[in-house]
Parts: sequence; structure tokens; C-alpha cells
Amino acid sequence: MSGRATTPIKTPREIEIMRHNGTLLASVFAMLDKWVQPGVSTLWLNNEVEQYIRDTLQAVPASLGAYDYPFSINVSPNNVACHGMPDANVYLTDTDIVNIDITLKKNDFIVDSSKMYVMPAAPAGAKHLVDIAYNAMWQGIHQIAPGTHTGDIGYATHNYALKHNCDVVKEFCGHGVGRQLHEPPQILSVGLPKHGVVLEEGMIFTVEPIINQGSARVQTLNDGWTVVTQDQQLSAQFEHTILVTSTGYEVLTLRDNETPLSQRQ
Repeated sequence: MSGRATTPIKTPREIEIMRHNGTLLASVFAMLDKWVQPGVSTLWLNNEVEQYIRDTLQAVPASLGAYDYPFSINVSPNNVACHGMPDANVYLTDTDIVNIDITLKKNDFIVDSSKMYVMPAAPAGAKHLVDIAYNAMWQGIHQIAPGTHTGDIGYATHNYALKHNCDVVKEFCGHGVGRQLHEPPQILSVGLPKHGVVLEEGMIFTVEPIINQGSARVQTLNDGWTVVTQDQQLSAQFEHTILVTSTGYEVLTLRDNETPLSQRQ
């Protein structure tokens, strides 16, 4: 099916707003590059991000209050697959890896991105997992163009993870984004080529595979948000907001220090 009837197609004006918002969100991560270090609490990071988004960027942290979530960011260290909640009593250590997921809203439109941070003494295996997660995201992004399918994206990310002896979490996925944080289509991290929604110019959605070092199985903790690996092995994730263009894709949340990776990685 095409999914055209339910998947919003953004107008040129809406795309321009979201392109600008993507640049703003990239600047938040540029600040985080200075702030994320051993010894800081995850709640301190949350508060700094919220203040920067509100005061410096004159925007809104879109996660705050969405689905009753009480914070501005997700902070997911080590075996936390996603939706980790900031905590004044949780401090980053020099061996951690940690995902920070941020949404930003301005002029009625939302963009969404996440990045892994690797602390100075993180084990080699943890660093390797982070590299695999980053590459897996790009393998999915490289499939995006008008006429391809959402299943092509999921197949590419899953296949890359399996090739490197990892697996992808299947319960959580990428999503359309715009006036709402979650819009059609769903961008699963598994799939079959030429299956799913047909991509069209003007669609905007996230690609965000969660890659586990061990089993793909996860469970949600009693707080109702924090998702951890069942085997307690490490998990890693990257996310970008992507526009389908007339010839391929544009990464709206691309950071200054990033260059799109080759499909041959």
C-alpha cells in the first residue's frame, strides 16, 4: 500500500520550518558535546538542555509533557535501550555509553534526534557497538528515495546488525514527525524489500534503530518508561529526522561534525 492517505506530505513552507528546527536541534547536541562527561547527573543534563532550548533557541522541548512524560530528554545509559528517565542520583561514569534523545518544537513543528556518547574508559566492545548502531542507522537512511518502501529501510538496518553479530529491538521504531511527535508512517527496524509504505517526496520521518549487543529482547521497568535489555547486555541507538526529496533524502538534523556514511561501511 502507498500509505499516502494517512502520511502527511509537508508543504515547502513546512519543510523550511522543519529544516530550520533541525539546525536548532543540531546546535543542542553541539552544546551537549561539552556537557556530557563523567560525574554529571542525568537530571543536570536534562535541565541544561531545557534551559538552552527555551532561553537561547526560543523553542520548546517537545518531549516534556508528551504522553505525560515528565522530562525534556531521554537519557539511556549502557543496558537501557530507550526512554531512560533523568535522575538527580544517577551520574555518568567514565566507562559508560549513553544515548541522549531530544525533541524540539518551534513554529508548531517538531524534529527529533538522538546521539550516543562514549565515555573515556568505555570498553572496546561498547565502542564497537556504538559504531555498529551508527552505521546501521545510515544503512537505513541510504535506502530513502521516492518509490522505495519503508521495508527497505528496516531490511537494511536489520541486515547490517545481524552481519555484525548484533540484533535490533523490534518493539520500537522510527515514525513520521511534524505537527505531532508521532505521525505515520512507522519506520520499523526490520522489514522486507519492496514491502510497507511507498515513500514520496515531502514525507518527513525518523530513522532510529536500537541495536543490542546480545538478544533483541527488552522489558519496561516499573516506572513505565525505562526500557532495558533482558539479558543486561549493552544497547545503542542513533536517530535523525529525514526529509524525502525528489532525488533521495535530506538529513534535517545533521550535525556540523557529521558526514553521511557510505553504504559500503
